[in-house]
Amino acid sequence: MPDISIVVPLYNEEESLPELVEWIERVCKENNFTHEVILVDDGSTDNSWEVVERLSRQYDTVRGIKFQRNYGKAAALNEGFKAAMGNVVITMDADLQDSPDEIPELYRMIAVENYDLVSGWKKKRYDNALTKNLPSKLYNGVNRAISGIKLHDMNCGLKSYKRKVVKSIEVYGEMHRFIPVLAKAAGFKRIGEKVVVHRARKYGVSKFGWERFINGFLDLLSIQFVSRFSKKPMHFFGSLGTLTFLAGFVIVIWLIIERLTEGAGFGLTNKVGFYLALTSMIIGTLFFLTGFIAELISRSAADRNTYLIEERLGWEK
Repeated sequence: MPDISIVVPLYNEEESLPELVEWIERVCKENNFTHEVILVDDGSTDNSWEVVERLSRQYDTVRGIKFQRNYGKAAALNEGFKAAMGNVVITMDADLQDSPDEIPELYRMIAVENYDLVSGWKKKRYDNALTKNLPSKLYNGVNRAISGIKLHDMNCGLKSYKRKVVKSIEVYGEMHRFIPVLAKAAGFKRIGEKVVVHRARKYGVSKFGWERFINGFLDLLSIQFVSRFSKKPMHFFGSLGTLTFLAGFVIVIWLIIERLTEGAGFGLTNKVGFYLALTSMIIGTLFFLTGFIAELISRSAADRNTYLIEERLGWEK
């Protein structure tokens, strides 16, 4: 297995690819790394794939994967992770805003300091302050508060991983922004951070807009829910249903006591509280039923007993 697998998702980056690959090759040769470069073309509409083919003929270390259409960065990373054979896997963007000069230190933090995952932190950025920098800071602040992972730049494309990390997670949808959260949910706790150089864009334009911040927040909530309750959905829906039902039940008891103290002229259905209680009890029952159905689905799932085993001992006896 090579020392390093470098996975580069790309979309319409024909201008930057030759310079990027040449830079990666130079850095790896200077540091005597055995390596492979996996270029994943996410359905580019320019000549990116022709450039990948040319680079593959020029360098023995370059491999390519081409999608039939654009599926998104998460899908590109997931396929790159499947194909990676290196002991350390490093990801970077194809637009030359990530510097390959960071590769040796990212490798050392995994191979020597024994981190499971190291995320880059673009402390000094060359993006537009209003449209990218400020939203990014707010976005990462919310991520830290919800996930509990103290990273300044969770969305940074420049990251390094132990091989077993990328083989233990599945990246889909737009979950590439939350790979540290997925890794933590899979049991990998040694997550570090490194300040990296952020370079001004040399070619092309950014492929992402404002919608990624809204979608990203929703994806984060999804990951947090799935990582905590995918194997035990009744714990969530059952607790919520019990509390809601009890709230309605308490209101009913209070109304009955009030009815007994005020006399026969008092009607339960004339009180707003009656309808609040009825609604709460119905919603609580629905939460309970949702929990039961989710539990049945979870117990019938093919991966219900799929767990990551770090080490086996004694099986050779």
